[in-house]
Amino acid sequence: MKKILIIEDDPAILIGLQASLEEDNYELITATDGDKGFQLAKTANPNVIILDIMLPSKNGLDVCRDLRKLNINTPVLMLTAKKEEIDKVLGFETGADDYLTKPFSIMELKMRIKALLRRTEPGKKEIESFECGNLKINFKRLEAFKNNEQLNLSAKEFQILKYFTEREGEIISRDMLLDDVWGYESYPTTRTVDNFILTLRKKIEDDPSQPKHILTVHTVGYKFVKG
Repeated sequence: MKKILIIEDDPAILIGLQASLEEDNYELITATDGDKGFQLAKTANPNVIILDIMLPSKNGLDVCRDLRKLNINTPVLMLTAKKEEIDKVLGFETGADDYLTKPFSIMELKMRIKALLRRTEPGKKEIESFECGNLKINFKRLEAFKNNEQLNLSAKEFQILKYFTEREGEIISRDMLLDDVWGYESYPTTRTVDNFILTLRKKIEDDPSQPKHILTVHTVGYKFVKG
């Protein structure tokens, strides 16, 4: 179970965050001031820290800055009621990994948490090229060939293929693709994912109706295999 530390002094927001995140089976620990939050961040080993900027005793910027000085690299998602660009810049300069301005949607918050958790997963090796049978793909140059003929792939299709090949053999849910390929600043649907997969199969599979590489995992998502 992943552990999330919430450092937030507004009782209504704190209660709302707890209720929403408990639905996703996270272990939650909380603090309502910067000093206590700083101590918990050092001792409780959370997987993600949700950190408000405006806090009593020690503000969120100082909490984040001091954690980074101690080489504590736990992903930090900063919250603030302010909208000025300078606050966002300061947040990132102190070592924050992501940023949300109040009010925000719980769905977006959850998507960002999932993205931060996956970003810190071990063992995900980035690849620059991939070769499999009659397929040759170079992700750095955005070039793809099938039977030595160049394929016309969009940037998004290259992103999807890269995501699959880096996780060869793993079951990839549609939500994972939405979070990590499309990102939380756009709002496509799972149907969008299916449409892209359908188009991609037509381009890379010998027989799109019986794919060898991008396999459907019923009710869950997809799996990429060399075939």
